[in-house]
Amino acid sequence: MTESSWDESQPIVSIKDVHKSFGNLEVLKGISMDVMKGEVICIIGPSGSGKSTLIRCINALNDIQAGSITVEGIEVNDSKLDKLELRKKVGMVFQQYNLFPHKTALENVMMAPIKVLKQSPSDVESRARALIEKVRLQGKEDSYPGELSGGQQQRVAIARSLAMNPDIMLFDEVTAALDPETVKEVLVTIKDLAEEGMTCMLVTHEMGFAKEIADHIYFTDRGVIVEHGPPATFFADAKDERTKEFLSQIL
Repeated sequence: MTESSWDESQPIVSIKDVHKSFGNLEVLKGISMDVMKGEVICIIGPSGSGKSTLIRCINALNDIQAGSITVEGIEVNDSKLDKLELRKKVGMVFQQYNLFPHKTALENVMMAPIKVLKQSPSDVESRARALIEKVRLQGKEDSYPGELSGGQQQRVAIARSLAMNPDIMLFDEVTAALDPETVKEVLVTIKDLAEEGMTCMLVTHEMGFAKEIADHIYFTDRGVIVEHGPPATFFADAKDERTKEFLSQIL
């Protein structure tokens, strides 16, 4: 992985004119945005607008056809990219929890640091227990995923991602599969991370949460950024007609 001269005065994530197609379908049509360290960015928009594809590109889960994505100054689209090194910096939590069903909550959180980072199990265990407490699941360390609610499983997934000690967290509609009563506990966990200074990028349909937590909102539609701004002006004084139409349907 190429060394970078990045410092904290520069964007921690910089996306420049990114294009992404799946076959003949162009999903991203020239997306650009910068994210500074400690910022919380929410990406909203209708289904199929390219939101999830964009953040998957940041973590090199999808490649791009044109443009540039840098994370801490390192080019994600570099053919020599060490994806493991990138994913140490960039944690990601998905809509589906993807926990190992035969492993306890504690074991799920411990696996990657032990297997991938080759860290000492005793060191990892103490940190994993602290992370489970951080996501308010103390007492559930020995529970298996099947014994946990959806919201609890999603919080284990967040703790598992944090166990790699990332600099940036990506959240891809992490509450979309949850029952309404369990959504809040996951959102509170994300809010705690944001308040502690974690750089977060969220694809979300939770408009009230986005309004409360985000430093900046991006509205995407048909593969482009239609409008963006701080929540106070974005929600109260949207300029583009497509943005106004979208907000009128969901607020």
